[in-house]
Amino acid sequence: MSFKDKTVIITGASRGIGLSIAETFAKEGANISLCSTNNEKAQATAQAIAEKYNVKTYGQGIDIKDFDSVQSFIKNTVTEFGQVDVLVNNAGITKDNLLLRLNQTDWSDVIETNLNSIFNTTKSVIKFMLKKKYGRIINVASVVGLMGNPGQSNYAASKAGMIAFTKSIAREYGKKNITINAVAPGFIQTDMIETLP
Repeated sequence: MSFKDKTVIITGASRGIGLSIAETFAKEGANISLCSTNNEKAQATAQAIAEKYNVKTYGQGIDIKDFDSVQSFIKNTVTEFGQVDVLVNNAGITKDNLLLRLNQTDWSDVIETNLNSIFNTTKSVIKFMLKKKYGRIINVASVVGLMGNPGQSNYAASKAGMIAFTKSIAREYGKKNITINAVAPGFIQTDMIETLP
C-alpha cells in the first residue's frame, strides 16, 4: 500500500513503537510529522527519517497533556504539509504500582498522558479531516485495557478509556469517511517496559 503524498502524524515517535510506526509509514512514501516531549530529539528523529527514506518530515517537542501545545503542533503540521490524512495516537507512559502504593501524581500523569492526550490530538485534527472528507485515526491501546493487570490500575484505566473513546468517536465520524480504530498489543520489548520483571 502506498502512502505517497499522504501526511501521517505520530505521537510519541522518537523511540520504541512510535519510531517503528513512523519508519513503516515513511517506507511507504508518507510525509511524517512526529512529536515527543523533547524538541531536539523530535527534530533529530524527523531528520533521520527524512534522510533514510527520502520523505518530507516535521518534528516538534510538545506537552501532549496540554491542549494548546498539541493544537500548535497540529497547525504547524498543516502549515508544513497542507493536510492531515492519518493520526496515530501512540504516546504513552507507565507508572506502575499496587493501588495502596499508587500516589495521586502517578495516577494523574498516566491518565493525562495516555488518555487525555488522545482527546487533545483527535479534537485538533478532526476539523482538517472533515474539511478534506477523509481521515484515518489509529489509537494504540493495550490488552491491559481489556483484561486489567495487577499493579497497573492507572495504565489499564487509561487504555480502557482509549478503547471506549475510539468506539464513540468512530460512531460520530465513520459516516464522514473518517475511520477510528484501536489496536491492543500485548507486551512489546521497548525501553518503556525495561523496568518490568
